[in-house]
Amino acid sequence: MKILFSLIFLLGMIHTNAQSFYDLEATTIDGKTFKFEQLKGKKVMIVNTASKCGFTPQYKDLEKLYEMYKDSNFVLIGFPANDFLKQEPGTNEEIKSFCTLNYGVTFPMTEKIHVKGKDIHPVYQWLTQKEKNGAFDSKIKWNFQKYMIDENGKLLQVFRSKTKPFDAKILKLLK
Repeated sequence: MKILFSLIFLLGMIHTNAQSFYDLEATTIDGKTFKFEQLKGKKVMIVNTASKCGFTPQYKDLEKLYEMYKDSNFVLIGFPANDFLKQEPGTNEEIKSFCTLNYGVTFPMTEKIHVKGKDIHPVYQWLTQKEKNGAFDSKIKWNFQKYMIDENGKLLQVFRSKTKPFDAKILKLLK
């Protein structure tokens, strides 16, 4: 029975257009290419961020979480986006300065992108479309939504904006 289930699962995966997380890339806030293949073997949290949002103070705990786990094969990546009430109006340089000066952010940040709509970034296409990630569909509801990817590049879970970085559910995934 286990063999039959495994075979059905594998055949299902063959017929999907699932893409590997490690085939993705983004441009850093400094304009450099960041290839996700370098994340193999690491747990990854991806967060869409904004500087003028009620959840912006989460930057402080996101940085603490990154500092606490970065030596344990964990990477946190911030993706600034201006898709919700124009709460990220700044340039890449202004965003970087804001995050560094106000929250001491050292975790990787990308250039400002779109997390929804017709110009949605390929990383967010992968995060939100089961057809691409092979796990589940989701919608970006607001800034500071968090996605967890395991060390094998599998999408594990999505956490809404109200879920704080040190929530027990997130910490459990980092253990």
